[in-house]
Amino acid sequence: MLTAELFTALVAFAFVSSITPGPNNLMLMTSGTNFGFVRTIPHMLGVSVGFTLMIVLVGAGIAKIFEFYPVAHTILKYASSAYLVWLAWKIATSAPPVAKGEGKSEPMTFMQAALFQWVNPKAWTMALTAVSAYTLPADPILSLLVVAAVFGAVNLPSVSSWTLMGAQLRRLLGDPVKLRVFNVTMALILVASLYPVVFAEPH
Repeated sequence: MLTAELFTALVAFAFVSSITPGPNNLMLMTSGTNFGFVRTIPHMLGVSVGFTLMIVLVGAGIAKIFEFYPVAHTILKYASSAYLVWLAWKIATSAPPVAKGEGKSEPMTFMQAALFQWVNPKAWTMALTAVSAYTLPADPILSLLVVAAVFGAVNLPSVSSWTLMGAQLRRLLGDPVKLRVFNVTMALILVASLYPVVFAEPH
């Protein structure tokens, strides 16, 4: 079982890594601004549940793929980057939503958000770090479940705060021109977040 000190460190890591900017939080803030808090709830739940499941599966052995096939890490890195650039383009060029959801733009669904974790570079970094640093060789199953439970409890309130922030901005961006400027800005920040992934020095 995790000691009190290790558990405290785990909670701190889960909070800091979940609350800081990254693809999930940037996209949730953008969704909150464009669609409001309520319509973004499935997106938030997909992020939290999907990432919690990701930790369990990574801890169960999926991470071993990168050890046996190092090229898989390179493929994932560039595939993830390409997908995030495509998402940024969709955000930048999205039409402003209209009342009652009649527009073409729609918030991300629960399943889309859950699956997105597998191509999210920050999610991979968080999951691999959490599993390697906070699971115990002497009790791997129980400690892995504790790690997943802590992230599940901490992640949802953290990502929800970004959606709430976006929903508050919604009041200031009622003008379609201002909303377009916001969306383009968020898209550029999303692309910029890829810099440490694409240009990271190989280990």
